[in-house]
Amino acid sequence: MLRARLLDRQAQRESAARTYARSIPVAPVAAAGAEVTGADGRTYLDCLSGAGTLALGHNHPDVIVGLQKVIGSAAPLHALDMITPQKDAFTEELLKRLPGTLNNNAKLHFCSPAGTDAVEAALKLARNATGRQGIFAFTGAYHGMTLGASSVSGPGRMRRGAAEFGPAEAQPVTRLPYPYGYRCPFGVGAEQAGELSARLMESFVTDPSSGVGRPAAVILEVVQGEGGVVPGPDAWLREVRRITAEHGILLIIDEVQTGIGRTGDFWACERAGITPDILVTSKAVGGGLPLALIAYRPDLDTWQPGDHTGTFRGNTLAMVAGEITLRTVAEQQLAERAAKLGERLRAGLRELATAHPQIGEVRGRGLMIGAELVDPTAAPDALGSLPGDGAFARAVQQACLERGLICELGGRGDAVLRLLPPLVLTDEQADSVLGRIAESLAAVTAERAA
Repeated sequence: MLRARLLDRQAQRESAARTYARSIPVAPVAAAGAEVTGADGRTYLDCLSGAGTLALGHNHPDVIVGLQKVIGSAAPLHALDMITPQKDAFTEELLKRLPGTLNNNAKLHFCSPAGTDAVEAALKLARNATGRQGIFAFTGAYHGMTLGASSVSGPGRMRRGAAEFGPAEAQPVTRLPYPYGYRCPFGVGAEQAGELSARLMESFVTDPSSGVGRPAAVILEVVQGEGGVVPGPDAWLREVRRITAEHGILLIIDEVQTGIGRTGDFWACERAGITPDILVTSKAVGGGLPLALIAYRPDLDTWQPGDHTGTFRGNTLAMVAGEITLRTVAEQQLAERAAKLGERLRAGLRELATAHPQIGEVRGRGLMIGAELVDPTAAPDALGSLPGDGAFARAVQQACLERGLICELGGRGDAVLRLLPPLVLTDEQADSVLGRIAESLAAVTAERAA
């Protein structure tokens, strides 16, 4: 069987660090929109979509036509950081889509083709521009797997290895509590937790005896993805923006997963009405092909040539796919579509929760959705929140896969069932997603009860 042969050879040849290949043992051979066909001949609904990379789904017709056109044009497919007509078209489209004061008024720096390198670039730029080394980051964060990016991430498995070592002065990171309502670190809920977290941040900066002092930057996700689909309250985001602006601290917003319409706004930060000093983007910005960059205030452009470089910064095909994706998401109002369809999916999951107490909380924004799965027989904490049940979540994920639905896990103990479908998911497909999750919950619950 082709699928078995492919998976066996992958296990023999590839490293033990494989992730999706273990939990989602599908060998894709064809895909279109929100559907993937595996080597076993089965068709799956894809609610992972390249970890949120495929805003327009697999093989969008306009993207395919654009790629075929440039491939047949003799255009250079690799140009380092030199300008090409395709790159120029992409940058023009991106600049007019940027939020707030960055709109048509930002410097762009293209990075190696992964979001983690764009985070590295943002951290390096902030330290270079301010002359300070410290960084404020948040519990539950995920910013990537390279040294600097993993040092500002939360989960221990993200920081195993080199990121845990080295002199403290080389990685001066101060972690603040992210306002996670269901598992509030202060026991007061998300809104009040946001107030307290922001107050703690300002105290660190202004108290001469805090032992922390003023950092170069604050880095955050408006909605934590790997952290369990945890939205940050708007009021908290505005307060963080006030503090950083008043104290000359740069605000870095990581929109690698939340950008390009995913959360119901073109950029997640727009909902709170804030603009970062440095915006990090990757995933969907390349239209499914590798692309990562930062957009930042022009006055921060203090770098010298070569201060942050890399070989693969000029992928012509990614520029073409990215330009088409940016334009299509905007012109077809797919962010607004994501907001409406996301609310429909969350409402359906909350209805399922009435029959399945294992669903502790449903949350998210747009088509970035999480359902935290818990042990309903365990004792709740002071807020009434039940402990996560990672084993149940893994069983539900596998039951979904058996029913032709690809989804991901995240959050503490991987107890959050995550949905990141393409923005072109249809109403009928959304209903099918809910139906397959309902069947999976029922099957795993019955199996546990037997």
